[in-house]
Amino acid sequence: MALNPTTTRDAAKAFAPDLVAFTPQEAVPEALILKASTVVSQSGIGDAPSVLVPWVREESATWAAEGAELDLTPPGLSQVQINVRKVTQFFTVSNELWNAEAANNPEVLSTSSMRAVTKAANTAFVQGVATAANPLVGIANTEGIIEGGNITTSLDPLADSIAQIEANGGAPSVILANPIAWGRLRNLKTATNANTSLLGAGTEDQGKRLFGIEVITSAAVPEDQMVIIDKNSIASVVSQVDVAVSEHAAFRNDSTALRTTWRLGWAVQHPDRLA
Repeated sequence: MALNPTTTRDAAKAFAPDLVAFTPQEAVPEALILKASTVVSQSGIGDAPSVLVPWVREESATWAAEGAELDLTPPGLSQVQINVRKVTQFFTVSNELWNAEAANNPEVLSTSSMRAVTKAANTAFVQGVATAANPLVGIANTEGIIEGGNITTSLDPLADSIAQIEANGGAPSVILANPIAWGRLRNLKTATNANTSLLGAGTEDQGKRLFGIEVITSAAVPEDQMVIIDKNSIASVVSQVDVAVSEHAAFRNDSTALRTTWRLGWAVQHPDRLA
């Protein structure tokens, strides 16, 4: 006798709610955490658990004579703890708006929600301040970061900061800049009353690069600031981005609810490789 099991196709929607999961690279490609850190895990965990990332401090090597007993150098085993928090947006719209003909409102609203989540995540990643609800500290507020000083008429402070990061064992891989700060850099001239941009003399004028390092402009960076980053010095955890739709949460209002959630966290291993 053939069996006809009940499936998600036949069941009431409450038994098979709409949930779409995206990789962060697809859903939030503009997220700075993906561009300025090293993602070590992509698992969605709760507020209580944390991710422990092992790493090894660079201990000094020693010289030895032929046949001599070798010096014992314990490995510099260490770890960094990453707390993970959830950023989310939730709203309801009338079913008339959600199902409007000649419009693609569900896709538009979902995309808008993911942009909002990205904006909040970027702001926290760069300039977040630890609170009881969210212990994550923005990289620009990390204790021990190099203070590069003010750029006035030359790029010397920028060059010195890059050199200091390299002297500390880092390799600058990206520069995050506020758009206003980037614009002011482009306004620097080679000399008083000159019309030639300083960025075209000895650096690169094509594209957003400084001293060969990619520059990413973002309003999440505080105005008039730039952050030079060795992305290998920041470990991060990101989950998939979940977009869920329900017609039951606001059933009495004849409305549809949309919820977007994303979990992420980060920790700086070498603050002296950021400036």
